[in-house]
Amino acid sequence: MIPSSDATLAGWGNTAPSRATLKRPRSASEVAEIISGSSNHLIARGLGRSYGDPAQSAGGTVIDNRGLVQRSTIDPETGVISLGAGVSLDELLRESIPAGYFVPVTPGTRQVTVGGAIAADIHGKNHHVDGSFMNHIESMSVVTPTGTFTTSPTQDAELFWATAGGMGLTGVVIEAKLRLMPIETSYVLVDTERFDNLDALMEEMVTGDHRYRYSVAWVDCMTKGARLGRGVLTRGDHATADQIDLTKPRLEAPGAPKLSIPFTAPKGLLNKFSIAAFNEAWFRKAPKRKDAEVQSLSTFFHPLDGVSMWNRLHGPRGFLQYQFVVPDSASELVPQAMELLSSRSVPSFLAVLKRFGAGNAGLMSFPTAGWTLALDIPVGASHASSVLDELDGMVANAGGRIYLAKDSRLSPHLIPDMYPELTQFQAICDRVDPNHRFASDLSRRLNLRG
Repeated sequence: MIPSSDATLAGWGNTAPSRATLKRPRSASEVAEIISGSSNHLIARGLGRSYGDPAQSAGGTVIDNRGLVQRSTIDPETGVISLGAGVSLDELLRESIPAGYFVPVTPGTRQVTVGGAIAADIHGKNHHVDGSFMNHIESMSVVTPTGTFTTSPTQDAELFWATAGGMGLTGVVIEAKLRLMPIETSYVLVDTERFDNLDALMEEMVTGDHRYRYSVAWVDCMTKGARLGRGVLTRGDHATADQIDLTKPRLEAPGAPKLSIPFTAPKGLLNKFSIAAFNEAWFRKAPKRKDAEVQSLSTFFHPLDGVSMWNRLHGPRGFLQYQFVVPDSASELVPQAMELLSSRSVPSFLAVLKRFGAGNAGLMSFPTAGWTLALDIPVGASHASSVLDELDGMVANAGGRIYLAKDSRLSPHLIPDMYPELTQFQAICDRVDPNHRFASDLSRRLNLRG
């Protein structure tokens, strides 16, 4: 019998929990059994690290993919590994790093399943060089209401690219073949530079990011005037064996979290005053310039993974993660967004600026060439809702889009402008799921299936 229970589920932002029947299959046949035997709406779920509501289905059935953990060994010639959709990047890296391989694309946390990485087509600090996660998937198996499909960029490419960033609406990914990246050490050589204003920071990213595989900037959205968007730019490349101290272990797997937040912080702990103080301290502690600093993979890529349940710091009402991308032709929207947030006293605990390279063929994939800004905003921040509504319109008018894996409050009328291939996506979903069995709180809120 497939394990089953009633559960209250929420995203990492803890903003809109809902109740559903949670089922825990251990194989493709059990996933197919759940789909054929359920009369409710269905959606898959991994580790619940999407910030909003894409892995929830109120009153429906949620398929927990964590039992799908089969995996092959890494092919030493190609670096390809076959992984069950429930394998997390953390579990993969504990195996692959000692063998001399790293994931080609990673977000700011390792606590993401392979299935979730595909559904959100995750991106990282290296999109301008390596693209997003689906650029490195060679093939995958998807169970839908009309059957099980093996799909790749050359085999049923329509379904492949509809599943890329499709937020689980094409079916349940069972397994995938992922092409890993060879590395010589578990370290990164990092250059850090501090900038007193946004213009100088963005200029350096435009002229210098091509020299690095990885680039990310922390920016201060609480400042105004000449100090608007001051920030710290961190860029790096994988260290080779001859570039590090030989007394260090060459290939070391990531460790467990060193800290844990044991309880939900009291309401209002993170506010415009505490966040402004944090931003000031964070900016001041960064070096004006530091070159070739040796950092571990965990320190550079996943610093928040060192603190378990850090989302509890935002208090009982949770927080919004808001991320947009706009083309280079609309780069002025980045300072305009910061001016809007600062002038309306909408605090952001963490603001991250990156540059994207060209997007892939994913119909609903978020990354597209240009600038992307991600913000953490406490729920209840003064005027936050109206300010973000205004910013949504600015992004849409600029030819940009909002990241669905992080959204929890976007208006559905903007989706066709932000994702112009929505109609094509819906047609492919209708082919494999003609009765609209797959639906999430997100898809119903945004009318993604039409």
